[in-house]
Amino acid sequence: MTQSKTTPRPPHVFYAAAADLVLVVIFAASGRSSHSEALTAGGVFLTAWPFLVALALGWLVCRTWKAPLIIWPQGVCLWLITVAGGMALRIVSGRTAELPFVIVATVVVGLFLLGHRAVGQLIVKRSSRA
Repeated sequence: MTQSKTTPRPPHVFYAAAADLVLVVIFAASGRSSHSEALTAGGVFLTAWPFLVALALGWLVCRTWKAPLIIWPQGVCLWLITVAGGMALRIVSGRTAELPFVIVATVVVGLFLLGHRAVGQLIVKRSSRA
């Protein structure tokens, strides 16, 4: 899908931001669950916060609000900053970032952040035809 020269619609920006946030939290919760860690709000937040901070940074750096549903370059840029920044913040805060976790996080966060954008593009394209 090519980026139009018009300003993105606010519902698209809201959807993309909310979906990104929810999917990063789901990523953290599923990780905790797969390692038999407590699924408390505090526990999920402890796992999610580095990635949420990196996600917010990615939105700023990539200017994602200008093309919130575009996979390239906004979505890919956001994905890479979210994973790299999240890992860096985990390490700085004294947590680990072992290679298997980095690989799984890269794949899952990529599928989440790029996948919902692909679905969003299809919905927008179909609704514009109707």
